[in-house]
Amino acid sequence: MTSKVSLGRPESGFLGLLRAAALIALPAGAAGSVGLMLHAGRRNNSRILLLLFALWVLSPFMALVLASVVSKRWSVYTRATLYCLMLVLTLGSLAIYGDIALGPPRAKTAVVFVVVPPASWLLLATVVPIAALISSRRSRPR
Repeated sequence: MTSKVSLGRPESGFLGLLRAAALIALPAGAAGSVGLMLHAGRRNNSRILLLLFALWVLSPFMALVLASVVSKRWSVYTRATLYCLMLVLTLGSLAIYGDIALGPPRAKTAVVFVVVPPASWLLLATVVPIAALISSRRSRPR
């Protein structure tokens, strides 16, 4: 799962730019997602429930940070996939949560805040290993 070329060298070029964009977008997306969740749940009086929802909404972002930390020895292709996924999940979460929190009033808005995090986890758990598998197959000598 490692690339000899990528070990020990700082990321440069497009991969470095992609990484920088992902690492800037991730905390902004996490803060925005929690803010939108708090806005949507502003009428809820249970502070404990809001705290649990905030932790649940933050969980995919924490997983992406962890993946970014352990990705140092991954192949370039797998890291690029991870950085793209970080951007897609951040923008997707903000778009979905923004539509719910800032859109027209709806009944049962909490369901979206319950479903999006495990869907993000599922996407992360499938896309990155597939990218690693493809990368390992591409780097094998023929």
